[in-house]
Amino acid sequence: MPLLALLFFITAVLYASVGFGGGSTYNALLVLHGADYRILPSIALICNIIVVTGGALRFSRAGHLDWRALLPWIAASVPAAWIGGRIPISETVFIAVLGLTLLAAGVRLAFERPPATPGGGFRQTSASIAITIGGALGFVSGLVGIGGGIFLAPVLYLLRWGDPRKIAAACSLFILVNSLSGLAGQAMKLGDLGGISMIVEYWMVFPAVLIGGQIGSRLGASKLSPVTVKRLTAALILYVAIRLLWRWGRFVF
Repeated sequence: MPLLALLFFITAVLYASVGFGGGSTYNALLVLHGADYRILPSIALICNIIVVTGGALRFSRAGHLDWRALLPWIAASVPAAWIGGRIPISETVFIAVLGLTLLAAGVRLAFERPPATPGGGFRQTSASIAITIGGALGFVSGLVGIGGGIFLAPVLYLLRWGDPRKIAAACSLFILVNSLSGLAGQAMKLGDLGGISMIVEYWMVFPAVLIGGQIGSRLGASKLSPVTVKRLTAALILYVAIRLLWRWGRFVF
């Protein structure tokens, strides 16, 4: 358990430094640790909430959160995350979806380039697009226990939704509300399985991500190169993704 807590701490430092929660990697680490897959999303979502809450509050106080523009995304994602969290899936499907999610996220971070300032300025996104994309990301978030921010960010950049700080603020809040909603769905799904007692066994990871998240958010605000942090995070994500997909392959073939 101390080694797992250390890995959660490192993950929280890396993810918080680039504005994310780390839910997908927490899930993967728990799978590789041999934890019961039914409680993994709940633990990961709790860790997400711990890591991103401080960031969301800081962005809000600094005036970077555009609540009105973000409302359509959240309005669709929150109920979708709850629905996703309620759906029971097999361990094989869970590992496959999680592994592919991590692989896509790792590749995106590894090859991401700093966003250029759009020559035509920023644009409003139609409510229909926001609702559709937000709902899809929310559903996946609840299903496998992630916040969805790591996929929301490139979408918002592509749509020229706002500047980097505004997008980082949006992702923090998106992760927070989807994690809360997804956790509610996961808790209902666990029912009488004794899930709470199983989750308590992993209590050490919660203070680990709390400390790691605080350190990471400060590193992100320092002179530490964002590109360096992103590459380190991508390396961690890709390593874990490959391990997961290898494990999934052994189940299937």
